[in-house]
Amino acid sequence: MRLEVTRKSDLAVRAMCRLGRVGRAKGSELAKIAGTSQAFMAQVLAPLVQAGWVRSIPGPTGGYELEVDLHSVSMLDLIESIEGPTETGVCALRGGPCPGSDQCALHEAWSPARDALLDRLRHTSLAVAADCLP
Repeated sequence: MRLEVTRKSDLAVRAMCRLGRVGRAKGSELAKIAGTSQAFMAQVLAPLVQAGWVRSIPGPTGGYELEVDLHSVSMLDLIESIEGPTETGVCALRGGPCPGSDQCALHEAWSPARDALLDRLRHTSLAVAADCLP
């Protein structure tokens, strides 16, 4: 299992929350509020646009607009949209598969813990987890 939550994911949560509150915002505004560059914020927003959660509106009066209800986006979906898939089939100890016939020493403890974490993230909406709503 691969689960990384980087600054990029943090910025994505903040951007989605801000858009949930104001509806539409310029990339420069989102970057300023988050304390990052406009170029990096554009990189953060690109997967959210690709997922269909945010709409990019070109032009001088454009910006970004939320396209979904924040209750419909799970924390797992958001993290995976930014960081990539969490379930890679790679053992935490071995760096490769952990076959059923030759499981690693962590397998019995790690597997249920991983499943519980992913289940919790899958069933926790962005709106609830990040207290995004006004």
